Amino acid sequence: YARMAAVLHPLPAFEPGVHESAVVDASASVAGTACLAPNVVIGERSVIGENVYVGAGTVVGPDCVVGDGCRIVANVTLARATRIGKRAILHPGVVLGSDGFGNAMTPDGWVKVPQVGGVVIGDDVEIGANTTVDCGAIGDTIIEDGVRIDNLCMIAHNVRVGAHTAVAAMVGIAGSATIGQRCMFGGQSGAVGHISICDDVAVLAVSLVSKDLTEPGVYGAVFMAEPAKEWNKKVA
Repeated sequence: YARMAAVLHPLPAFEPGVHESAVVDASASVAGTACLAPNVVIGERSVIGENVYVGAGTVVGPDCVVGDGCRIVANVTLARATRIGKRAILHPGVVLGSDGFGNAMTPDGWVKVPQVGGVVIGDDVEIGANTTVDCGAIGDTIIEDGVRIDNLCMIAHNVRVGAHTAVAAMVGIAGSATIGQRCMFGGQSGAVGHISICDDVAVLAVSLVSKDLTEPGVYGAVFMAEPAKEWNKKVA
């Protein structure tokens, strides 16, 4: 059914060209088959590949690469040093390459830790509306081929998400976590930082992974909703 639907409802066609309101830095490269919609900004040394659609209001910062056949719907921000493979789909409000949440406490308060890494997105990745993928603190944050990330998700700095993993809405993955291939995260689930999750793990909705998972399978720790009076009695 999915393959049939893709054939019957292909992505909308577009005419190549650069809208008069788009701003392209002199050091950037835009393929002749690409389309830049109104109010697009392409920053220094960035590269837009063949048959790419960059939707209205999108900002591609410096040192970014958008691979062939990508579709950027609208109002997407590639902050800096973001490399996207082929045929990616980025929905409105996606932010890639923003600073990771790096702060160090000192006697005088918080000090911001520079975030100098980038973001690498594989081929055939789809990222939903208003999802953020932070740049790495030193190395790169990596999203491998075929990953699907839903709306309103947060992928922190130096996370690695394995190929063909699917992440549902409002999932949060903390910094330096490694997620295996073909994993599935239900809505509002998440993982703490600096842990490793093996291939073929499914995490139920609203569950937290707090330590390494080394065996494939389904994991969850969900409290289902019930009448408040019954819940209060159990807690008491």
